[in-house]
Amino acid sequence: MGFAPAFGAMLRTADGIRIDASHTPNGSLGLGIVVAHGFTGSWRERPTRRIVHVLSGFGGVLSFDFRGHGRSGGVSTVGDLEVLDLDAAVKHARAVGYERVVTVGFSMGAAVAVRHAALHKGVDAVVAVSGPARWYYRGTRPMRQVHWAIERWSGRLAARVAKHTRISNGTWDPVPLPPHEAAGLIAPTPLLIVHGDADPFFPLDHAHQLYEGAKEPKELWIEPGYGHAEAAATPDLIRKIGRWISRTKSQ
Repeated sequence: MGFAPAFGAMLRTADGIRIDASHTPNGSLGLGIVVAHGFTGSWRERPTRRIVHVLSGFGGVLSFDFRGHGRSGGVSTVGDLEVLDLDAAVKHARAVGYERVVTVGFSMGAAVAVRHAALHKGVDAVVAVSGPARWYYRGTRPMRQVHWAIERWSGRLAARVAKHTRISNGTWDPVPLPPHEAAGLIAPTPLLIVHGDADPFFPLDHAHQLYEGAKEPKELWIEPGYGHAEAAATPDLIRKIGRWISRTKSQ
C-alpha cells in the first residue's frame, strides 16, 4: 500500500527548538489532524505513516517529531516541554487554514496532547491513545525498561544509538501537571480516551483514571486485544477514530 503524498515542513517552538514535520493535505481545509507520536517514535516510521495515511481520508494531517527525536532539534524531556512542540504544530495547522484542528496522541504523545489541551487550548477535540494517567509508573516490565533508558547514562546512550532519540539527563523541576489532573481542565473541548486491554505498558486503570479525571464531553473506548500505541493500531481502529473526529464538534 502506498502512502498519500506529504510535504516537509520545519517548525520552530516558542523556546526556539526546530521541529521536523510533514503535512499531508487531503484537498479540504475543513479539518486538520495533528498526530503526536510516542516516546522514541517518529513521523517517518512506518506505523506512524500508516496512521497518517488512514487519517488523511478524513482531513489534512500534520505529523512531526518531538524534540530530541529523529531530525528535530533539542533533547527529549519525556512529555514536559513537548507541549511546546505540539503547540507549534497546532499553530502551523491553523496558519495553513484548517477550520477545525484535532490532536491525536499516542503514549507519550497522548500525555502531551492532554496537557496541551489543558494548558494551551486552541484545539477542537483531543484523542489520547494508550496514554499514561500518572508519571513515574514502573508497574510493567516495558515501563521499567523505559525508565532505565531515561534515568541511566547507559540507557540514554542505547536510546540514542538504537532509536535516534536524545534524552535530557536532567530531572523535571517542577514536575509537570499529571495527565489525569490535566484531563479535568480540557472541557468543554471533547476528549476521547482509547486504550487496549492487552496494553503491555499501561494497564487499564490508567485509562479509567484519565476518564474519571475528565469532565464532559468525554468518551472512553476499551479496545479488546489492542496492545500499545502506533505499532499495534489497526487501520480499522484508526478509521474508527477518524469517524469520531469527523462527527465531533466543540461545545
